[in-house]
Amino acid sequence: MKQKSFFAKATLAVALAIFSSTAAMGQSDSTATNKGKKVLDKLTEHIQLHGYAQGGYAYTNRSNTNTNSFELKRVLFWANAQITDRWSFLFMHDFSSVVQEFYTDFRITKNNALVARIGQFKNGLSLENPLSPTSMEAIDVYSEGVTFLTGCGSDPLLGVQYGRDLGLALYGETNDAKLRYELQVMDGQGINKKDGNNFKDIIGRIEYRPVKGLNLVATGQIGRGHSVADSIAGTGGSVYNPTICKGDDYKRNRWTVGFSYKSRKFNLHGEYLEGYDGDVTSRGGYLTGSVPLGRPEVEFVGSYDYFNFNTTLGQDQHKAIAGIQYWFYEKCRVQLQYVYKSAYTANGAFVHDNSHAIMCQLQVRFN
Repeated sequence: MKQKSFFAKATLAVALAIFSSTAAMGQSDSTATNKGKKVLDKLTEHIQLHGYAQGGYAYTNRSNTNTNSFELKRVLFWANAQITDRWSFLFMHDFSSVVQEFYTDFRITKNNALVARIGQFKNGLSLENPLSPTSMEAIDVYSEGVTFLTGCGSDPLLGVQYGRDLGLALYGETNDAKLRYELQVMDGQGINKKDGNNFKDIIGRIEYRPVKGLNLVATGQIGRGHSVADSIAGTGGSVYNPTICKGDDYKRNRWTVGFSYKSRKFNLHGEYLEGYDGDVTSRGGYLTGSVPLGRPEVEFVGSYDYFNFNTTLGQDQHKAIAGIQYWFYEKCRVQLQYVYKSAYTANGAFVHDNSHAIMCQLQVRFN
């Protein structure tokens, strides 16, 4: 709480200075300063400020072609206001892209057994998608399956939606926080957009923590998508699903089962995922973990990831990650990773060759 208060006061210092200088026109300096301090204290009592940035350098070799670039991946800032003991609000903006989240929560019961949320927020599909990129081991962040099935960017039919959507959710936890549930009704179209059809996506999520450190997660989604993809070479709008064109409505169902385990000795999480888009089935799984190397702030990171975008066409992708990360401050780290992706052929023509990449990333976060 001390750290949160410090950053909140530092960020609001400019507002205090403006307030004080304006008030000083008609009042003494001490009176204006005291009034400004009261306003600042009131704001920091109810508002918490958060932010993080991730950026670095990547070198990639693919098809005997080398590319390298410095990258600024994410610069996010968000504020959450605890308006009453039951009512809160959050606003999140990514300065490298768009407004990503804005929602309000209302705790219906006295405890946390039932909470209502309305606005724009992350969908609950998969173990990984609701998690912050600052807590993920991989610089690439989410697995291939999670990125594709939750709308994080690799599915052309849905476009880049950052795993978020507009809608309504009911969630809560019981049994001394061992059991958590969530039920969402979402547009299914993504962020900052109206629904493209009259169908809504229903997403369910159950988490169970039988023992300390272990979390078991099952999620599912039933809905109908509205394609935003442009046609490719006279076919449909996606190399993964060539029969669906821009503007088409299509079946979009998913389900996943996974686990995560955290301890002082190691952290590990994995998941199996399966999706159905029209007549196409996709499925895969991943296992990702980290192990301290003598000191808790230095960790080895490893991951194996498999996903088949179209089981009929055999569009399977293998990805392996190995690297090291150093936590030099709370939630701040430097990462270095090697990433390998296998080749595959899509739609009989599109070829993705083997790729090798060296990635470095700096993460700075306050909250």
